[in-house]
Amino acid sequence: MHDEFLCHVTAYGVCGGRRIGVPLGTYRAPTLALALWWLRDRACWMAERLDPLPGNPSFPSAALVPVAATVPDVPGALRAWCADGARQDRAADDLADGRLVRIAASDETTEYELLAESVDALRMQRTVPALVMPVG
Repeated sequence: MHDEFLCHVTAYGVCGGRRIGVPLGTYRAPTLALALWWLRDRACWMAERLDPLPGNPSFPSAALVPVAATVPDVPGALRAWCADGARQDRAADDLADGRLVRIAASDETTEYELLAESVDALRMQRTVPALVMPVG
């Protein structure tokens, strides 16, 4: 069982012809449950900022307008991931088995990525090359 998890949220875009990553948050979760909670919380946080719900008093009434149906729905994809219990279970299983979990959604200009990985698995990956010696 992996006991500690490193979680990241990053937005990627292109600037000057180069792909640039902008860190939006990092969390070192002491438990699997907290890692999943943080990923869900950050996905909902991003969705709310990309697509605020109508009636939000922070915005004037005419400030929010619907986008065309052809526009990728990043907020919808993030909200769907948050609400999908089966996908949450798969993410939990992957993390518990030491595998990296990546949730990503993109629109025309930006890719939004949530990552989580076991700290123990990272340590083991760094150690294995030192333990394997070429024979020859």
